[in-house]
Amino acid sequence: MNDKFAVCIGKGGQRDQAESFARKTESIIADKPGKNLTVLFDSKGISLTGYGLTYQGDFENMLHRVTNGRLQHEMLVRAAKSEKEGRKAIDATAGMGEDAFLLAAQGYEVTLYEQNPVVAVLLKDALRRAKKHPILKEIAVRMKLVEGDSVECMSKLLDPVDVIYLDPMFPARQKSSLINKKLQLIQKLEPPCSEETDLFDAAIKATPEKIIVKRPLKSEFLAGRKPSYTLNGKAIRYDCYTFIKKLD
Repeated sequence: MNDKFAVCIGKGGQRDQAESFARKTESIIADKPGKNLTVLFDSKGISLTGYGLTYQGDFENMLHRVTNGRLQHEMLVRAAKSEKEGRKAIDATAGMGEDAFLLAAQGYEVTLYEQNPVVAVLLKDALRRAKKHPILKEIAVRMKLVEGDSVECMSKLLDPVDVIYLDPMFPARQKSSLINKKLQLIQKLEPPCSEETDLFDAAIKATPEKIIVKRPLKSEFLAGRKPSYTLNGKAIRYDCYTFIKKLD
């Protein structure tokens, strides 16, 4: 039995979906949200509550980053910039999908891998709502969520991919007072991604044209591997690893 979180069905919640999720995660269904972590299904969708906080995925708060010419100023978009038709990307550490959303806004067909079932169900619900939004839907339709371990998923890739994006979580990299409520709640779940070396190795074996790694500005290179080049911001950087495709 899962003791990390409970499931609660609120007014207007999708009972079938909630019961299926509870069975899958071996969670109890509670009468009401408790003090600890609860996955709440109600008329607004799916949210994570607990410890006096509530979080629901929402791509609408990304609108200001992808409209009015602002998208091209995003560091990740600059790192992944391409005019190639039908370009494809993998976000191997999807989380709540904000970075994948930027890649999709840039024109990529993005496959998102997320193995934590709570994060995955929150992201799935956020994508469902985004696909109904008059502006967001054009971006969200290019995002496909796959629930599973990134290392395993990348080892089974059949189609070529242009970019693989990695953002391993580092819970200790921010002072607790600066961590937003999304991270406060999600960090109480189990660690969401594989060992960074395994993740990097799997990405390389998938033979993309480029791997982009998000890092805290002053941290070491992922798995100790020096990038081809780096884009630096005020608090973070993007390490870019480019690979020359061998001709058949």
